[in-house]
Amino acid sequence: MAAFKAWVIDKGEAGQTLALRDVDEADLMEGDVTVRVSHSGLNYKDGLAMTGRMPVVRRFPMIPGIDFTGTVETSSHPDYRPGDAVVLTGWGVGETHLGGLAERARVRGDWLVPLPEGLSPAEAMAIGTAGYTAMLALLALERHGLTPEAGPVLVTGASGGVGSVAVALSKHAGWHVIAATGRSGEADYLRELGAAEILEREALAGEPRPLGKERWAAAIDAVGGKVLANVLSMTRSGGAVAACGNAGGMDLPSSVAPFILRGVALLGINSVTTPQAPRREAWARLARDLDRSLLARMSESVPLAEAGGRAERLLAGQVRGRTVVSIA
Repeated sequence: MAAFKAWVIDKGEAGQTLALRDVDEADLMEGDVTVRVSHSGLNYKDGLAMTGRMPVVRRFPMIPGIDFTGTVETSSHPDYRPGDAVVLTGWGVGETHLGGLAERARVRGDWLVPLPEGLSPAEAMAIGTAGYTAMLALLALERHGLTPEAGPVLVTGASGGVGSVAVALSKHAGWHVIAATGRSGEADYLRELGAAEILEREALAGEPRPLGKERWAAAIDAVGGKVLANVLSMTRSGGAVAACGNAGGMDLPSSVAPFILRGVALLGINSVTTPQAPRREAWARLARDLDRSLLARMSESVPLAEAGGRAERLLAGQVRGRTVVSIA
């Protein structure tokens, strides 16, 4: 079997290591579709896996990369044939199943979606898991019955991958967007994406009160922790918050007050095991609604060889928007 290049996380007595090395195709895991990967992305979860900061990886050795796009090489799945362009996000890839920061990947065909018409492979990974998650969050708010006429939408972690796409999508949908960020130097960038107001992260970082002044009708929260608790406390009556991240912590130091006194809804976004129908709906909306010029503005591309050096910067909040890893 042919060898291919991949970033590999391993673990020994001295701890975890990360290296770009040759992997034999015979070492790929079970799956009914083998994909020649053209692009992958760097997500917050990838940063945690590659640095060992949290126990994201559940088996070793592991190829990181929780999303990828590429071309089918071989398939025994009824929906895919050699030459088909496909996208993968989630399903434990890069955690329990060998991932996308590699020239080859073998996965279950049920995990894939066809590359949406009108999107290039590079654009699909500029969207990636982060943008797909942002779309799921916006769809959840819409299904809850919220519209721009209800009031502003808040986006936390706005200069990150999820937040950048969420700002652009919300603006396109007609919302008055309030972008919360800890990086004041990114204000102009966020306004270019569609933010009408910039909120300093400190306004959401203090000890949460049971209820605060009602400020927004909806929110997309990519941070969690105290930030999410404060967001809930300031959400208007009948509003909703779509929660999709935990960079600020797994705990939620809130109270029942927003839920029983204002009827606020907390909508959890699980982007990992989303069924095929809503998964394809989200990708179709992304292909239709996301401004390609803004997508280019919020993303940068690096070659596979440079991906390993970006993990620490990503976790430190020093990376704007999306990082696309060009592999082919």
